[in-house]
Parts: sequence; C-alpha cells; structure tokens
Amino acid sequence: MDSKKNNRKGFVFSPYSAPEQSTFEKLFDVFKELITYTSGDFDEAIDWLRQLDDEYKLTTPDYSIEDFIEELKEKGFIREEIKPDGSGGMGITAKTERAIRKGALEQIFGKLKKQGAGNHKSKYSGLGDEHTGDLREYRFGDSLENISMTESLKNAQINHGFGDFQLTENDLIVEDTHHKSQMSTVLMIDISHSMILYGEDRITPAKKVAMALAELITTRYPKDSLDVLVFGNDAWTISIKDLPYLQVGPYHTNTVAGLNLAMDILRRKRNTNKQIFMITDGKPSCLRMQDGTYYKNSMGLDPFITEKCYNMAAQARKLHIPITTFMIARDPYLQSFVEEFTEKNRGKAFYTGLQGLGEMIFQDYETNRKKRLR
Repeated sequence: MDSKKNNRKGFVFSPYSAPEQSTFEKLFDVFKELITYTSGDFDEAIDWLRQLDDEYKLTTPDYSIEDFIEELKEKGFIREEIKPDGSGGMGITAKTERAIRKGALEQIFGKLKKQGAGNHKSKYSGLGDEHTGDLREYRFGDSLENISMTESLKNAQINHGFGDFQLTENDLIVEDTHHKSQMSTVLMIDISHSMILYGEDRITPAKKVAMALAELITTRYPKDSLDVLVFGNDAWTISIKDLPYLQVGPYHTNTVAGLNLAMDILRRKRNTNKQIFMITDGKPSCLRMQDGTYYKNSMGLDPFITEKCYNMAAQARKLHIPITTFMIARDPYLQSFVEEFTEKNRGKAFYTGLQGLGEMIFQDYETNRKKRLR
C-alpha cells in the first residue's frame, strides 16, 4: 500500500488493518508506535491519534477515541499521574511498556518462537544440552539420556543378529548436542543532538532496536544479561523499562565515556562471553577531562579524541570483549574512523541506514554467541 507522510515529525503511517483485529487492537497498535515517537507523552500521542483518525478513519460510529482511552484505563494500560509541573494527566503503565517491547520485537526481529530457559549454541558438539538432530556413535562421557534407543537396538540387531541378541557399547548411537553459553551484552545508544538533526528521526528506530533486543533476551534467553546505557557528553545506564521515554539531548558524542562504562559493567559479569553493541550516527566529538571540564570539537575528526577511542577499542580487545558498531551514517571520513576502530578491537562494523538495523543486530548476537566459546 502507499504510505503517506504525516505533517508532524515525519511520522509515516500506512492504512493497514488486519481482518481479525478489533477496533481497540488496531488503535492500540498505532498508539504503541505513537507513544514511542513521543517518548511516553500520552497527551501528544493521543493528539496524533486523533489526527490520524481524521485522515484514515480508524474509529467507527460505535467506537470513538474516547472509548479507546476508557478501554486503555480498564485494561490497565494507562493510569492517572502527577506531571513534573504539578498538573494531573495520564501516563502509561508497566503493562504498556512491556507491550511496546513485545511489539518492537515482532516488528524488528520477526516472529521468533519462544524457547525454554536456555541460551545460544556454540560451535562445539558433545556434552551439550541442545539436540542437533544428528546421530553418531557413542563416546565415553556421553550422557545416557542422549542415547537413541531405537537406533541403538537397530544397530545391535544388524551387528549381532536376532538369535543371540546383545547390546554392547559399540552398538550405541547417541543424538548429538551443542553446548549452550551465557552472554553478557551491553547496548550503547548515542543520544547526541545529531540523532535528530537534518530532519531525520534516528533515535526512535534506535529505541525500537533496544526494546526489541531487551524483549528478545528476557524472553528467549533468560539466562543472559543485558545492560543498556546512553552516551552524550557523558554516559549513564538506563533501565529497560525507561527505553520508551528515551530522548535526545543537546549533547556532543563522548564515545570514550560510553565505552568506559560498558567495560566497567562487563568486568563485573561472571560470564566468559561478553560483548558490546554500539548504535551511533556520528563521530566522537567530546571527552571529559580529569578536572571535570569537557574537551569538545565538532569540526571533523579530532585526532586527540579519536586516539582515545582507539585506545579503548584495544583495551576491550585485551579483555576479550568484541565491539559491534552500527554506524548510521555513510560519510567516508566517518567510515574510515570506524574501520580503524574496528581493526583495533577486532570486532565488527556495519554501515547502514535505519532499515534492517534490528535484523543485523540479531544476526550478530547469534553469531557472536556461536564464536565466543573457544
């Protein structure tokens, strides 16, 4: 279908409705998108929803936007709250935050089926806990529960015949398995001002990726850990529940501060397997000096700043922490910086627009987990 561009903040809405959805469900899908774009501002999201309703006729004579708001209250998706200025209003609940993360997962990573408590495959087979479907001969140390009785009995009959049946160690067949590993991941999100410059909203898709990754790990890989941090002039951690509210600030890009914090977090993790994902659209342009002042330079690549970044990349490599950089920019001089940064770390880099970003993160997440056990 053709999509039309709304006149506010470049929001794109395609008039699609699934045949099995109720009016509430259709409105709720749009509402989740809008509440992400507005960083949790309920009033602004509803204002947008009314405009979209005027244009696309989302409601019916029997079900209005007011009915939708009442049902949101009844279902526990919104609640009354006191705003910072002391006035009253409506805000979303933890139930809505979870629904937004689940929606982001489905939108970005596709329809992934939940699995039981467990983690990802490594490249090693043997005494693992995930069946591969492949069969092989029994080896000393194989778990008895992995023996395929049907194939072993068939093997015994072939080897010894029916008359004098016996089952020996040489007859045993086992179903091969993979080891599973745990992974500690830190996701770094650039919230510098350039994430909303030039008429492009880059922070909202970055938030969606972060929410999707958070939902993926907490549901499909519950033994893994995920820490999320943001970096502008400084770096600080945020909780998963705060992702929908994330906003860009009037910041430069202190990549070194973000990497420092990420490695501090990972040093405290007991898992052997650790990694950093960094989503950024611009060059490093800021450092915090020992006296607390900031050294800033937005004009080109400052060698003083980039050298600090390269040192951090090399330090992470010594700690066996690969860094995967997702650069949302195609400027040749920025790509050159990322290439050298990646070489220092022996990590990975993707130069991309926002389309396909989530798929690449998921692919790399799986790939790193398979490679980290050595």
